[in-house]
Amino acid sequence: MIKCAIPVLGFVAYSGTGKTTLLKQLIPLLKARDLRIGMIKHAHHEFDIDVPGKDSYELRKAGADQMLVAGSQRWALMVETPGQDEAQLEHLIQQLDTKKLDLILVEGFKQVAYTKIECIRPSLGHELMCLEDQNIIAVASDAAISESPLPDHIQITQLDINSPELIAHFIQTEILDQHPVSSA
Repeated sequence: MIKCAIPVLGFVAYSGTGKTTLLKQLIPLLKARDLRIGMIKHAHHEFDIDVPGKDSYELRKAGADQMLVAGSQRWALMVETPGQDEAQLEHLIQQLDTKKLDLILVEGFKQVAYTKIECIRPSLGHELMCLEDQNIIAVASDAAISESPLPDHIQITQLDINSPELIAHFIQTEILDQHPVSSA
């Protein structure tokens, strides 16, 4: 299980289920509760955050192992990791300044042992991850609770994926209230 001084909560699902859409709705709701949110997103493919032709891109492509770009409103650090099989969630969490955060949200890293909410859309026909993953504490689904996609023997919280306010409340009561927020 991932160890961190603050709560880490993941959102896992098959591609196209709506993880990013849900997180884009949840983050402002959690920020409205005066929470400081860190976010880690897993990408399953090679990606760039800078644009070809920009100085940062050209300098990184020229061979810089670490490229930090800074402006008045934000900074970003790109670190080249040639030969690395896959990013390690625990290592990525260590890169965040957790003293300035109350909660870390993660999109993906479904194979890692940490607390997660599974997003489900039964109409897509994907298998349920929660049948095998004991770290999934809730499912967020577009199915009515009376038409639960879960087998009877799976007793975890069911949330409406289309009610981000209720999911934010669940995160507050079941994650944050169980792990006191630091006052750093």
